[in-house]
Amino acid sequence: MASTRLMQTADGRKFWKIIVSAGREQQYTERFYWPLKANGDPVAEKTALRELDKAVADFERRCACGEVLTRKVQKEIAAQERAKAAEEARRAAEEAAKIKTLKQYGESVFMPAKKINCAEKTRAYYQYSLDKHLYPAFGDLPIQNISSAQLSAFFLKLKESGLAHSTITGIYVTCNQLFKQAYLDESISRNPMDRVQRPRQRKEEQKKGVEAFTADELKSILSLLDDESLKWRCFVRLLIDTGIRRGEACALRWENIDLKDNSALIKENICYTPEKGVYIDVTKTGRERVVYFSQEVASLLKQYRNEQIAATSRRKARLIKDKQPLQFEKIAIPDYVFTERGNSEPMHPDAVNRFFQKFGKKHGIEIHAHKLRHSFASLAIVNGSDIASVSEVLGHADKATTLRVYSHADEESKRRAAGIVAAAIKQA
Repeated sequence: MASTRLMQTADGRKFWKIIVSAGREQQYTERFYWPLKANGDPVAEKTALRELDKAVADFERRCACGEVLTRKVQKEIAAQERAKAAEEARRAAEEAAKIKTLKQYGESVFMPAKKINCAEKTRAYYQYSLDKHLYPAFGDLPIQNISSAQLSAFFLKLKESGLAHSTITGIYVTCNQLFKQAYLDESISRNPMDRVQRPRQRKEEQKKGVEAFTADELKSILSLLDDESLKWRCFVRLLIDTGIRRGEACALRWENIDLKDNSALIKENICYTPEKGVYIDVTKTGRERVVYFSQEVASLLKQYRNEQIAATSRRKARLIKDKQPLQFEKIAIPDYVFTERGNSEPMHPDAVNRFFQKFGKKHGIEIHAHKLRHSFASLAIVNGSDIASVSEVLGHADKATTLRVYSHADEESKRRAAGIVAAAIKQA
Protein backbone atom coordinates (compact mmCIF):
# COMPACT_ATOMS: atom_id res chain seq x y z
CA MET A 1 0.00 0.00 0.00
CA ALA A 2 1.41 3.38 -0.98
CA SER A 3 1.51 6.45 1.24
CA THR A 4 1.92 10.06 0.13
CA ARG A 5 3.26 13.18 1.76
CA LEU A 6 2.80 16.72 0.39
CA MET A 7 6.10 18.61 0.37
CA GLN A 8 7.61 21.72 -1.20
CA THR A 9 10.92 22.53 -2.91
CA ALA A 10 13.09 25.53 -1.99
CA ASP A 11 11.63 27.57 -4.85
CA GLY A 12 8.03 26.86 -3.83
CA ARG A 13 7.07 23.96 -6.14
CA LYS A 14 4.67 21.55 -4.42
CA PHE A 15 5.03 17.82 -4.84
CA TRP A 16 3.90 14.57 -3.24
CA LYS A 17 6.48 12.07 -2.10
CA ILE A 18 5.02 8.65 -2.94
CA ILE A 19 6.30 5.84 -0.73
CA VAL A 20 5.68 2.14 -1.32
CA SER A 21 6.99 -0.11 1.45
CA ALA A 22 7.66 -3.81 0.95
CA GLY A 23 9.31 -4.50 4.27
CA ARG A 24 11.87 -2.80 6.45
CA GLU A 25 14.70 -3.06 3.95
CA GLN A 26 12.63 -2.39 0.83
CA GLN A 27 11.20 1.05 0.29
CA TYR A 28 10.44 2.69 -3.04
CA THR A 29 10.01 6.45 -3.44
CA GLU A 30 9.06 8.78 -6.27
CA ARG A 31 8.06 12.43 -6.65
CA PHE A 32 4.82 13.62 -8.26
CA TYR A 33 4.77 17.38 -8.82
CA TRP A 34 1.55 19.36 -8.52
CA PRO A 35 0.21 19.59 -12.13
CA LEU A 36 0.14 22.97 -13.85
CA LYS A 37 -2.23 24.58 -16.30
CA ALA A 38 -1.14 25.77 -19.75
CA ASN A 39 -0.46 29.26 -18.31
CA GLY A 40 1.80 27.85 -15.61
CA ASP A 41 -0.66 28.19 -12.73
CA PRO A 42 -1.33 25.14 -10.52
CA VAL A 43 -4.49 23.17 -11.21
CA ALA A 44 -7.26 22.93 -8.63
CA GLU A 45 -6.67 20.64 -5.66
CA LYS A 46 -9.41 18.24 -6.76
CA THR A 47 -7.80 17.83 -10.18
CA ALA A 48 -4.35 17.46 -8.65
CA LEU A 49 -5.53 14.73 -6.28
CA ARG A 50 -7.19 12.88 -9.15
CA GLU A 51 -3.90 12.93 -11.10
CA LEU A 52 -2.04 11.90 -7.93
CA ASP A 53 -4.25 8.81 -7.59
CA LYS A 54 -3.33 7.80 -11.14
CA ALA A 55 0.38 8.35 -10.45
CA VAL A 56 0.21 6.33 -7.22
CA ALA A 57 -1.54 3.44 -8.97
CA ASP A 58 1.01 3.46 -11.79
CA PHE A 59 3.92 3.60 -9.33
CA GLU A 60 2.49 0.68 -7.30
CA ARG A 61 2.11 -1.31 -10.52
CA ARG A 62 5.70 -0.62 -11.56
CA CYS A 63 6.97 -1.56 -8.09
CA ALA A 64 5.01 -4.81 -8.17
CA CYS A 65 6.35 -5.67 -11.63
CA GLY A 66 9.92 -5.06 -10.54
CA GLU A 67 10.37 -2.03 -12.81
CA VAL A 68 11.47 0.13 -9.86
CA LEU A 69 14.59 -0.68 -7.86
CA THR A 70 15.10 0.21 -4.20
CA ARG A 71 18.17 2.25 -3.29
CA LYS A 72 19.59 -0.82 -1.55
CA VAL A 73 19.26 -2.91 -4.74
CA GLN A 74 20.80 -0.10 -6.81
CA LYS A 75 23.80 -0.04 -4.47
CA GLU A 76 24.13 -3.82 -4.68
CA ILE A 77 24.07 -3.69 -8.49
CA ALA A 78 26.68 -0.92 -8.51
CA ALA A 79 28.87 -2.95 -6.14
CA GLN A 80 28.56 -5.99 -8.40
CA GLU A 81 29.52 -3.92 -11.43
CA ARG A 82 32.58 -2.53 -9.60
CA ALA A 83 33.60 -6.04 -8.57
CA LYS A 84 33.19 -7.23 -12.13
CA ALA A 85 35.27 -4.34 -13.45
CA ALA A 86 37.97 -5.00 -10.85
CA GLU A 87 38.09 -8.67 -11.85
CA GLU A 88 38.43 -7.70 -15.51
CA ALA A 89 41.27 -5.32 -14.62
CA ARG A 90 42.98 -8.10 -12.64
CA ARG A 91 42.77 -10.47 -15.58
CA ALA A 92 44.10 -7.76 -17.85
CA ALA A 93 47.05 -7.26 -15.50
CA GLU A 94 47.79 -10.97 -15.67
CA GLU A 95 48.03 -10.61 -19.43
CA ALA A 96 50.52 -7.75 -19.06
CA ALA A 97 53.45 -10.15 -19.18
CA LYS A 98 52.47 -11.05 -22.74
CA ILE A 99 52.28 -7.40 -23.81
CA LYS A 100 55.24 -6.13 -25.76
CA THR A 101 54.51 -2.62 -27.08
CA LEU A 102 53.56 0.59 -25.29
CA LYS A 103 50.29 0.79 -27.25
CA GLN A 104 49.34 -2.76 -26.29
CA TYR A 105 49.95 -1.94 -22.63
CA GLY A 106 48.03 1.33 -22.86
CA GLU A 107 44.98 -0.28 -24.46
CA SER A 108 44.92 -3.50 -22.44
CA VAL A 109 45.99 -2.42 -18.95
CA PHE A 110 46.55 1.29 -18.41
CA MET A 111 43.30 2.73 -19.81
CA PRO A 112 41.00 -0.02 -18.43
CA ALA A 113 42.43 0.73 -14.97
CA LYS A 114 41.88 4.47 -15.45
CA LYS A 115 38.30 3.82 -16.51
CA ILE A 116 37.65 2.36 -13.06
CA ASN A 117 39.61 4.83 -10.94
CA CYS A 118 39.36 8.19 -12.75
CA ALA A 119 36.70 10.75 -13.49
CA GLU A 120 35.41 10.64 -17.06
CA LYS A 121 37.08 13.91 -18.04
CA THR A 122 40.47 12.80 -16.68
CA ARG A 123 40.18 9.47 -18.47
CA ALA A 124 39.31 11.26 -21.71
CA TYR A 125 42.40 13.45 -21.39
CA TYR A 126 44.65 10.43 -20.81
CA GLN A 127 43.18 8.86 -23.96
CA TYR A 128 43.73 12.06 -25.94
CA SER A 129 47.40 12.31 -24.84
CA LEU A 130 47.99 8.68 -25.80
CA ASP A 131 46.27 8.83 -29.20
CA LYS A 132 47.61 12.24 -30.23
CA HIS A 133 51.19 12.14 -28.91
CA LEU A 134 52.46 9.01 -27.13
CA TYR A 135 51.21 6.29 -29.48
CA PRO A 136 52.57 8.02 -32.62
CA ALA A 137 55.98 8.42 -30.95
CA PHE A 138 56.33 5.16 -28.96
CA GLY A 139 53.25 3.01 -29.64
CA ASP A 140 55.05 0.32 -31.70
CA LEU A 141 58.16 0.17 -29.49
CA PRO A 142 58.67 -2.56 -26.86
CA ILE A 143 57.71 -0.86 -23.59
CA GLN A 144 60.62 -2.53 -21.76
CA ASN A 145 63.13 -0.99 -24.19
CA ILE A 146 61.99 2.67 -24.08
CA SER A 147 64.75 4.69 -22.43
CA SER A 148 64.90 7.88 -20.37
CA ALA A 149 66.95 9.50 -23.14
CA GLN A 150 64.24 8.79 -25.72
CA LEU A 151 61.56 10.25 -23.47
CA SER A 152 63.63 13.35 -22.62
CA ALA A 153 64.24 13.96 -26.33
CA PHE A 154 60.51 13.52 -26.98
CA PHE A 155 59.53 16.21 -24.44
CA LEU A 156 62.23 18.56 -25.72
CA LYS A 157 60.82 18.16 -29.23
CA LEU A 158 57.33 18.95 -27.96
CA LYS A 159 58.64 22.12 -26.33
CA GLU A 160 60.42 23.18 -29.53
CA SER A 161 57.23 22.58 -31.54
CA GLY A 162 55.53 25.47 -29.74
CA LEU A 163 52.91 23.47 -27.85
CA ALA A 164 51.53 25.26 -24.80
CA HIS A 165 53.21 24.40 -21.51
CA SER A 166 49.92 23.16 -20.03
CA THR A 167 49.50 20.72 -22.94
CA ILE A 168 53.06 19.40 -22.60
CA THR A 169 52.57 19.01 -18.84
CA GLY A 170 49.40 16.99 -19.44
CA ILE A 171 51.28 14.65 -21.81
CA TYR A 172 54.06 14.31 -19.22
CA VAL A 173 51.56 13.37 -16.49
CA THR A 174 49.95 10.74 -18.75
CA CYS A 175 53.33 9.27 -19.68
CA ASN A 176 54.49 9.27 -16.07
CA GLN A 177 51.31 7.52 -14.90
CA LEU A 178 51.60 4.86 -17.61
CA PHE A 179 55.23 3.93 -16.87
CA LYS A 180 54.64 4.08 -13.11
CA GLN A 181 51.78 1.58 -13.40
CA ALA A 182 53.83 -0.66 -15.73
CA TYR A 183 56.67 -0.68 -13.19
CA LEU A 184 54.36 -1.42 -10.23
CA ASP A 185 52.70 -4.38 -11.98
CA GLU A 186 56.15 -5.63 -13.07
CA SER A 187 55.51 -5.21 -16.79
CA ILE A 188 58.86 -3.38 -16.87
CA SER A 189 61.87 -3.84 -14.61
CA ARG A 190 62.67 -0.12 -14.32
CA ASN A 191 60.78 3.14 -14.70
CA PRO A 192 62.47 5.37 -17.32
CA MET A 193 60.37 8.36 -16.24
CA ASP A 194 62.29 8.49 -12.94
CA ARG A 195 65.13 10.14 -14.89
CA VAL A 196 62.99 12.46 -17.04
CA GLN A 197 62.63 16.04 -15.79
CA ARG A 198 59.19 17.60 -15.63
CA PRO A 199 58.89 20.20 -18.43
CA ARG A 200 59.48 23.80 -17.35
CA GLN A 201 57.69 26.89 -18.57
CA ARG A 202 59.33 29.08 -21.16
CA LYS A 203 60.23 32.52 -19.83
CA GLU A 204 57.59 34.21 -21.98
CA GLU A 205 54.92 31.87 -20.52
CA GLN A 206 55.75 32.60 -16.91
CA LYS A 207 53.30 34.88 -15.12
CA LYS A 208 53.70 36.67 -11.83
CA GLY A 209 50.22 35.74 -10.70
CA VAL A 210 46.84 34.51 -11.81
CA GLU A 211 44.85 36.60 -14.25
CA ALA A 212 42.13 38.47 -12.38
CA PHE A 213 40.04 41.59 -12.76
CA THR A 214 40.25 44.54 -10.37
CA ALA A 215 37.15 45.79 -8.59
CA ASP A 216 36.91 48.72 -11.05
CA GLU A 217 37.17 46.36 -14.03
CA LEU A 218 34.40 44.15 -12.63
CA LYS A 219 32.24 47.22 -12.10
CA SER A 220 32.75 48.11 -15.75
CA ILE A 221 31.89 44.55 -16.85
CA LEU A 222 28.67 44.67 -14.82
CA SER A 223 27.63 47.86 -16.62
CA LEU A 224 28.33 46.21 -20.01
CA LEU A 225 26.08 43.29 -19.03
CA ASP A 226 23.03 45.56 -19.10
CA ASP A 227 22.81 45.01 -22.87
CA GLU A 228 22.77 41.19 -22.51
CA SER A 229 19.80 38.86 -21.95
CA LEU A 230 18.50 38.26 -18.43
CA LYS A 231 19.87 34.70 -18.51
CA TRP A 232 23.45 35.84 -19.12
CA ARG A 233 23.19 38.72 -16.64
CA CYS A 234 22.19 36.17 -13.99
CA PHE A 235 24.91 33.71 -15.01
CA VAL A 236 27.83 36.17 -15.07
CA ARG A 237 26.81 37.99 -11.91
CA LEU A 238 26.45 34.66 -10.10
CA LEU A 239 30.02 33.72 -11.12
CA ILE A 240 31.32 37.09 -9.93
CA ASP A 241 29.47 36.87 -6.60
CA THR A 242 30.35 33.26 -5.75
CA GLY A 243 33.48 32.17 -7.66
CA ILE A 244 31.83 28.86 -8.62
CA ARG A 245 33.11 26.89 -11.60
CA ARG A 246 31.51 27.06 -15.06
CA GLY A 247 30.24 23.47 -14.89
CA GLU A 248 28.89 23.95 -11.35
CA ALA A 249 26.82 26.93 -12.51
CA CYS A 250 25.47 24.97 -15.49
CA ALA A 251 24.45 22.12 -13.15
CA LEU A 252 22.57 24.33 -10.67
CA ARG A 253 18.96 23.29 -10.05
CA TRP A 254 16.24 25.58 -8.72
CA GLU A 255 15.62 23.21 -5.81
CA ASN A 256 19.16 24.01 -4.61
CA ILE A 257 18.67 27.79 -4.76
CA ASP A 258 17.40 29.50 -1.59
CA LEU A 259 16.15 32.97 -2.52
CA LYS A 260 15.25 33.77 1.09
CA ASP A 261 18.76 33.09 2.36
CA ASN A 262 20.46 34.21 -0.89
CA SER A 263 22.40 30.95 -1.07
CA ALA A 264 23.03 28.04 -3.42
CA LEU A 265 23.95 24.43 -2.66
CA ILE A 266 26.73 23.35 -5.03
CA LYS A 267 26.55 19.57 -5.39
CA GLU A 268 26.89 18.76 -9.12
CA ASN A 269 29.09 19.62 -12.06
CA ILE A 270 28.28 19.39 -15.77
CA CYS A 271 31.11 18.04 -17.93
CA TYR A 272 31.65 17.27 -21.59
CA THR A 273 33.84 14.81 -23.44
CA PRO A 274 33.57 13.96 -27.17
CA GLU A 275 33.08 10.29 -26.33
CA LYS A 276 30.40 10.64 -23.65
CA GLY A 277 28.89 14.01 -24.58
CA VAL A 278 27.36 16.19 -21.85
CA TYR A 279 26.93 14.44 -18.50
CA ILE A 280 26.34 15.32 -14.85
CA ASP A 281 29.05 14.48 -12.33
CA VAL A 282 29.83 15.32 -8.72
CA THR A 283 31.89 18.43 -7.94
CA LYS A 284 35.63 18.36 -8.60
CA THR A 285 36.42 17.36 -5.00
CA GLY A 286 33.27 15.21 -4.59
CA ARG A 287 32.02 17.43 -1.74
CA GLU A 288 28.93 19.63 -1.47
CA ARG A 289 29.20 23.23 -0.32
CA VAL A 290 27.02 26.31 0.16
CA VAL A 291 27.82 29.67 -1.46
CA TYR A 292 26.11 33.03 -0.92
CA PHE A 293 25.20 35.78 -3.36
CA SER A 294 24.05 39.39 -3.19
CA GLN A 295 20.50 40.69 -3.04
CA GLU A 296 20.97 42.07 -6.58
CA VAL A 297 21.66 38.55 -7.88
CA ALA A 298 18.70 37.19 -5.91
CA SER A 299 16.41 39.75 -7.56
CA LEU A 300 17.73 38.84 -11.02
CA LEU A 301 17.19 35.14 -10.33
CA LYS A 302 13.58 35.78 -9.31
CA GLN A 303 12.97 37.71 -12.54
CA TYR A 304 14.64 34.96 -14.55
CA ARG A 305 12.55 32.22 -12.91
CA ASN A 306 9.36 34.12 -13.73
CA GLU A 307 10.59 34.51 -17.30
CA GLN A 308 11.19 30.72 -17.56
CA ILE A 309 7.69 29.97 -16.28
CA ALA A 310 6.14 32.46 -18.71
CA ALA A 311 8.15 31.03 -21.64
CA THR A 312 7.01 27.50 -20.74
CA SER A 313 3.40 28.63 -20.67
CA ARG A 314 3.76 30.27 -24.09
CA ARG A 315 5.25 27.10 -25.59
CA LYS A 316 2.40 25.01 -24.19
CA ALA A 317 -0.17 27.48 -25.47
CA ARG A 318 1.33 27.25 -28.98
CA LEU A 319 1.09 23.44 -28.88
CA ILE A 320 -2.54 23.63 -27.84
CA LYS A 321 -3.22 26.05 -30.66
CA ASP A 322 -1.37 23.80 -33.15
CA LYS A 323 -3.17 20.73 -31.79
CA GLN A 324 -0.04 18.79 -30.86
CA PRO A 325 -1.05 17.06 -27.59
CA LEU A 326 1.67 14.39 -27.84
CA GLN A 327 4.36 17.06 -27.60
CA PHE A 328 2.62 18.84 -24.71
CA GLU A 329 3.82 16.44 -22.00
CA LYS A 330 7.46 16.96 -23.05
CA ILE A 331 7.34 20.63 -22.06
CA ALA A 332 7.85 21.39 -18.38
CA ILE A 333 9.13 24.24 -16.25
CA PRO A 334 12.92 23.67 -16.13
CA ASP A 335 14.47 22.04 -13.08
CA TYR A 336 17.81 23.60 -14.04
CA VAL A 337 18.52 27.28 -13.52
CA PHE A 338 20.43 27.74 -16.79
CA THR A 339 19.08 25.78 -19.73
CA GLU A 340 19.60 25.33 -23.43
CA ARG A 341 17.61 27.74 -25.56
CA GLY A 342 14.09 26.52 -26.21
CA ASN A 343 14.12 23.50 -23.87
CA SER A 344 14.60 22.46 -20.24
CA GLU A 345 17.93 20.64 -20.67
CA PRO A 346 20.93 21.99 -18.69
CA MET A 347 23.12 24.44 -20.58
CA HIS A 348 26.13 23.00 -22.45
CA PRO A 349 29.38 24.18 -20.79
CA ASP A 350 30.79 25.16 -24.18
CA ALA A 351 27.91 27.65 -24.56
CA VAL A 352 29.55 29.60 -21.73
CA ASN A 353 32.85 29.76 -23.62
CA ARG A 354 31.07 30.95 -26.77
CA PHE A 355 29.26 33.69 -24.85
CA PHE A 356 32.45 35.02 -23.25
CA GLN A 357 34.30 34.94 -26.59
CA LYS A 358 31.56 36.95 -28.23
CA PHE A 359 31.20 39.31 -25.25
CA GLY A 360 34.98 39.84 -24.99
CA LYS A 361 35.37 40.52 -28.72
CA LYS A 362 32.46 42.98 -28.63
CA HIS A 363 33.93 45.01 -25.76
CA GLY A 364 37.66 44.45 -26.34
CA ILE A 365 38.38 42.55 -23.12
CA GLU A 366 39.82 39.11 -22.34
CA ILE A 367 37.23 37.35 -20.22
CA HIS A 368 36.38 33.76 -19.37
CA ALA A 369 34.63 31.95 -16.51
CA HIS A 370 37.83 30.96 -14.69
CA LYS A 371 39.11 34.54 -14.74
CA LEU A 372 35.96 35.58 -12.88
CA ARG A 373 36.64 32.78 -10.37
CA HIS A 374 40.20 34.10 -9.88
CA SER A 375 38.83 37.64 -9.51
CA PHE A 376 36.41 36.56 -6.78
CA ALA A 377 39.16 34.83 -4.80
CA SER A 378 41.76 37.60 -5.19
CA LEU A 379 39.36 40.39 -4.22
CA ALA A 380 37.94 38.40 -1.30
CA ILE A 381 41.41 37.78 0.18
CA VAL A 382 42.72 41.30 -0.42
CA ASN A 383 39.63 42.77 1.22
CA GLY A 384 39.93 40.78 4.43
CA SER A 385 38.48 37.28 3.91
CA ASP A 386 40.57 34.53 5.49
CA ILE A 387 42.13 31.78 3.38
CA ALA A 388 40.06 29.04 5.05
CA SER A 389 36.75 30.71 4.16
CA VAL A 390 37.78 31.45 0.58
CA SER A 391 39.04 27.87 0.16
CA GLU A 392 35.69 26.52 1.37
CA VAL A 393 33.68 28.77 -0.97
CA LEU A 394 35.86 27.88 -3.97
CA GLY A 395 35.53 24.16 -3.26
CA HIS A 396 39.27 23.51 -3.09
CA ALA A 397 40.42 20.17 -1.71
CA ASP A 398 42.48 21.93 0.97
CA LYS A 399 43.72 25.39 2.00
CA ALA A 400 47.18 24.67 0.56
CA THR A 401 45.71 24.83 -2.95
CA THR A 402 44.21 28.25 -2.25
CA LEU A 403 47.46 29.54 -0.73
CA ARG A 404 49.50 28.30 -3.68
CA VAL A 405 47.28 29.86 -6.33
CA TYR A 406 46.51 33.11 -4.53
CA SER A 407 49.76 33.72 -2.62
CA HIS A 408 50.02 37.18 -4.25
CA ALA A 409 46.64 38.17 -2.81
CA ASP A 410 47.54 36.76 0.60
CA GLU A 411 50.72 38.85 0.67
CA GLU A 412 48.74 41.96 -0.23
CA SER A 413 46.25 41.28 2.59
CA LYS A 414 49.16 40.91 5.03
CA ARG A 415 50.57 44.27 3.97
CA ARG A 416 47.17 45.88 4.46
CA ALA A 417 46.88 44.28 7.91
CA ALA A 418 50.27 45.70 8.87
CA GLY A 419 49.19 49.14 7.67
CA ILE A 420 45.98 48.95 9.69
CA VAL A 421 47.88 48.11 12.87
CA ALA A 422 50.42 50.91 12.28
CA ALA A 423 47.60 53.41 11.69
CA ALA A 424 45.84 52.29 14.88
CA ILE A 425 49.00 52.87 16.93
CA LYS A 426 49.44 56.36 15.51
CA GLN A 427 45.85 57.26 16.33
CA ALA A 428 46.11 55.92 19.88
